[in-house]
Amino acid sequence: MSKLTQTFNNFRDKIFTNVHSNNLIYNTCWEDPRCDRQMLQFGADSQIVMITSAGCNALDYLLDSPKSIDCIDMNSRQNALLQLKIVGLKHLEYDDFWKIFGEGHHPEAVKLYAQYLKPNLPAESQEFWDRNIIHFTKKSFYFFGTSGTFAWIFNQYINARPKLRGLITQLLEAKDLEAQREIYKEVEPKIVNQVVKWLINRHVTLTLLGVPRAQRQLIVDEYPGKVAGFASDCLNHVFTQLPIHENYFWRLYLTGKYTKDCCPEYLKEENFLKLRELTGRIKTHTTTVSNFLREQPNKYTHYILLDHQDWLAAHDVEALIDEWNLVLKNSKKGTNVLLRSAALKVDFFPDFVENALDFQTETTEALHKLDRVGTYGSTYLGLVK
Repeated sequence: MSKLTQTFNNFRDKIFTNVHSNNLIYNTCWEDPRCDRQMLQFGADSQIVMITSAGCNALDYLLDSPKSIDCIDMNSRQNALLQLKIVGLKHLEYDDFWKIFGEGHHPEAVKLYAQYLKPNLPAESQEFWDRNIIHFTKKSFYFFGTSGTFAWIFNQYINARPKLRGLITQLLEAKDLEAQREIYKEVEPKIVNQVVKWLINRHVTLTLLGVPRAQRQLIVDEYPGKVAGFASDCLNHVFTQLPIHENYFWRLYLTGKYTKDCCPEYLKEENFLKLRELTGRIKTHTTTVSNFLREQPNKYTHYILLDHQDWLAAHDVEALIDEWNLVLKNSKKGTNVLLRSAALKVDFFPDFVENALDFQTETTEALHKLDRVGTYGSTYLGLVK
């Protein structure tokens, strides 16, 4: 690699780090908790360590009544979002909670925040939401944050084409796969054209979506069509092979809101009071997984690491090894470790990890195909031997 290329890559990495250090990145989770719960089989004794992201999935897992959930994120804004959801569950009526987090918009959000939410938030989260609660009174909150900004841009592209918006509406309301496939044949060339492909392959676009250069490179190295080709195939799978009427991930992305019939479990009215009683089992920590495990050692039963090891493998192998050592030190026989990757096949697991874990390949391959998000290259579940 030339010095010029290395300098350019370092510059792009700094841009990504700066964006991620100063903004809310994920306003919703992009991992399917239904698949996770099938793989992980939480129970009353489960002690879960996980990456916070937007907090949706932590609340989903809570419905299985685990003993504890420790949510870890280096970005305090992600923890602030989960904390807002938790105090909303505890102090709002369901209708208000739904409007804020289900529709992403409530005309009285600022008033409700001042009266019920702010007094119950930690100081750091208060500071963030004092500046940003107003986003729930404007356009949808789900068009806020860096990934939300890209969703908003994409929706403006769709809205400027009434026929395309009409087709998207038909697609989301399709009742069977045959109808989905027919409609998607018309939609696909309009949303996967040369302009969109060019945009998806740009570093700045992927930065907004929360995809670091290391992950982009994993896709580029393994996929002939680069990132755009990968995204095109992912969309084709999601919209032609999986029932769209229950896919709340893509409904949110394409409309900016959920519906009562198509939303995460934590937003359903029948789960509201149960979650209110269980929220005390969730704790948030603004730190790294490794630092958390050093400071709060325990024999945890479940780790949900999302895809952050893609970045560690490319940028800080020592930190990757340190994290795995601490995960295994703070595990017991049968502990579940779940992670995802942009790579079609991960090759960065240290040898001692391969020896310590029994990877459940058959289970993960089957459920990976059923994941309603459909944007990861691979999924891994290892049981500590």
